[in-house]
Amino acid sequence: MARLLVLRSAPYHRASLSAAATATSSRSAFFPRLARRHLSSPLRVPVRAVESSSEATKQEEAPLAAGEAQEPLPAAPAFVVEELGWGTQLAVKLKMLVAPPWKRVRKGSVLTMTLRGEISDQLKTRFSSGLSLPQICENFEKAAYDPRISGIYLHIEPLSCGWGKAEEIRRHIVDFKKSGKFVVGYMPVGGEKEYYLASACAELYAPPSAYVALYGLTIQQTFLRGVLEKVGVQPEIQRIGRYKSAGDQLGRKSMSNEVKEMLGALLDNIYGNWLDTVSSTHGKKKEEIEEFVNSGVYQVERLKKEGWITDLLYDDQVMTMLKERVGQNDKKSLRMVDYSKYSRVRKSTLGIGGGGDLIAVIRASGSITRTRSGLSVSSSGIIAEQLIKKIRTVRESEKYKAVILRIDSPGGDALASDLMWREIRLLAESKPVVASMSDVAASGGYYMAMAAPVIVAEKLTLTGSIGVITGKFILQKLYERIDFNKEILSRGRYAELNAADQRPLRPDEAELFEKSAQNAYASFRDKAAMSRSMSIDQMETVAQGRVWSGQDAASRGLVDSLGGFSQALAIAKQRAKIPQDKKVRLVEISKASPTLPEILSGIGGSVLGVDRVVKGVLQDVTSLNGVQARMDGILFERLENMPGENQLFLLVKEITNYFG
Repeated sequence: MARLLVLRSAPYHRASLSAAATATSSRSAFFPRLARRHLSSPLRVPVRAVESSSEATKQEEAPLAAGEAQEPLPAAPAFVVEELGWGTQLAVKLKMLVAPPWKRVRKGSVLTMTLRGEISDQLKTRFSSGLSLPQICENFEKAAYDPRISGIYLHIEPLSCGWGKAEEIRRHIVDFKKSGKFVVGYMPVGGEKEYYLASACAELYAPPSAYVALYGLTIQQTFLRGVLEKVGVQPEIQRIGRYKSAGDQLGRKSMSNEVKEMLGALLDNIYGNWLDTVSSTHGKKKEEIEEFVNSGVYQVERLKKEGWITDLLYDDQVMTMLKERVGQNDKKSLRMVDYSKYSRVRKSTLGIGGGGDLIAVIRASGSITRTRSGLSVSSSGIIAEQLIKKIRTVRESEKYKAVILRIDSPGGDALASDLMWREIRLLAESKPVVASMSDVAASGGYYMAMAAPVIVAEKLTLTGSIGVITGKFILQKLYERIDFNKEILSRGRYAELNAADQRPLRPDEAELFEKSAQNAYASFRDKAAMSRSMSIDQMETVAQGRVWSGQDAASRGLVDSLGGFSQALAIAKQRAKIPQDKKVRLVEISKASPTLPEILSGIGGSVLGVDRVVKGVLQDVTSLNGVQARMDGILFERLENMPGENQLFLLVKEITNYFG
């Protein structure tokens, strides 16, 4: 059987939707069959009945009951600091006295956290490298209550996360300041996204030689059609959806008007939100902030002069200042506790562990596969068969009052997405389920979310992408160039559809090729319409392969509420009829446990410098079977961190060098 080469985007959680951004696919993979369709699916609004395209769909996939009409909740803060009762305070002191050495924190300590690089939406084990968003956020909350912590010192450096996670962290910085403790930021290198976080700190310092560039945002998309033609490769691309840009890098030589419109709208959302937030922080007009950025800001002295940063100090000078602030008069270094150690301090030690009612938290992060491959570790993507077991465990248990499904995924295997969609719908029949979107919940990730009766997204979450792309490569000219011959014997009219790459498609094959893609699109669109209680025509207006920001998706009925995890929790409590002021205990169902492969993988990554992105590529390549429900080939990442050449370009270059 011929091998089908299709370029697809790197999972968005590994990229960064940040200041200077690029909309380029960064990886390629060999797809072994023609049925390589990048499909996208949307969400669900519990509003009205739906007209389905088939009676079977009406009977088997009827919309979930909307339940009681409830007033929408206002935006929830990340957390609220409340005064603990004297009994709780006494219990906290006793727990701190008997805490094991690895959980002890000296009184008057400063919590230090370095926010840099990739930030996962999953909980990390002690053997995992990198940062975890839930652990970062929990550290802010714990530090606000912890009498041993005087304040927080944040090092903010180039980030590889999306704007959804940045918004969640910023929300926690803002709420931490309400505790009365200080939060000081230090930013030696950064752009718009890093400053977005740093500006929330009460004080912000940078070294005199800091690299802080605030130039605005850009999106780039590269095209390889011309390069492929030069090496004798003819891509056969069938794109369903006017805005579906997956495959454009292979099938086009320039950006379509529809894709320009879509990317322009996303860019407007991101830039507009940044301007609004920064102008509000500085108490200035939006136009003033934009004028300052357009003046070309590269001199860190200007940032100090204009009040964008507090002062120019080196790291040691800031720590000396903090020593004085916390009243540390000895000659020793500043008393600090780092992110890793403080993450091991339990909330229950501080008297904020939660009440009797249990709410399950199921986290689903990364690319979606149906089964576990040989390259998988416990934290590598969403493995449907494993997640389904966890969903069923929660559904069969009566102890959980509600469920929060936390999604950070650009999609993956469509069959796997559909199987999880079914299980989530069954779960929602037994208890309240709220989907909470992180950086991205598009295509297969969106498919999962639409099974929940309520969906919460950040304003800049990437979601939607309801479209289909299918394709194969015709290698006839390349084969002729390298004097390679391929002959096929077949039985059946369309038997060679997936195998023949040495010739163009016949007219009847091309017709079937297109009908197959159209059928896949209609199937996903109709199921999305049913799940969101929309008519087919209504869903069609927001489909067509378009990627939406969370705020635009909300205005079009694809998302129910804007906010972070705390907003999802508030809605889950409301649906479970738990008073908002009553504490609950969150149970992490997807909490990772250290396994031997993960330990070895972590050691290899540390000692040998193995790039986790490469590990992800290897896993994705081995798991790409059947229909794919993946987000478009749109990646947003910092220009200074952007790889010079993507994987497909390297492949083409190698072919040219070898046979040229």
